[in-house]
Amino acid sequence: MEALRIVLTIVFILISIALTVLVLMQEGKAAGLGAISGAAETYWGKNKGRSMEGTLVKVTKFLAVGFIVLAIILNISRF
Repeated sequence: MEALRIVLTIVFILISIALTVLVLMQEGKAAGLGAISGAAETYWGKNKGRSMEGTLVKVTKFLAVGFIVLAIILNISRF
């Protein structure tokens, strides 16, 4: 049981590092708000989900869910 806890802790640390890097790689939501007409076209474009930015958002959401689930599992196992 202790080996599983060590493995989960290592995975938790790796997810934490990856989540931090992915958040820092993303552009801010306020970037480009001055040109609303042009920004609206690129933001709501058809290829938004297939772009690098869309992929980063999807992976960030997946890692955030994994982070929360692992945090709960690691805390429950202490009791």
